[in-house]
Amino acid sequence: MDYPLLDGFLTMMYFFLWIMWFMLLFRVIGDIFRDDELSGWGKAGWTLFVCALPFLGVFVYLIARGKDMGKRDVRQAQEQEQAFRSYVQQAAAEGPATGTNKADELAKLAGLHDHGDITDAEYESAKAKVLTG
Repeated sequence: MDYPLLDGFLTMMYFFLWIMWFMLLFRVIGDIFRDDELSGWGKAGWTLFVCALPFLGVFVYLIARGKDMGKRDVRQAQEQEQAFRSYVQQAAAEGPATGTNKADELAKLAGLHDHGDITDAEYESAKAKVLTG
């Protein structure tokens, strides 16, 4: 069992570099398909270039189009944020969901029952009606 400590560190470094390489490769391929300005033929060409000659393809892509990768990421994040905000505003404008209304009705029934305004039988039947819809 002759495996010096430095060899262990080098093995871990190679492993992490390998993982980083695949992350970079997939990020570039994802950016190719995310770009709306790139035509179908352009996407096919870049994908073929990146898959056929991965190291050269990724580095050429980063040099040629790397600056716009960040802009596309920011634009996508802003679009997602805007979609989320509009969804929240729409949901707030529509009012509470039906589950919340049932909870309110059950709370009112429990209050009436606790004050003695309705009997146990009336409470159970009204509760069953609320829960069934």
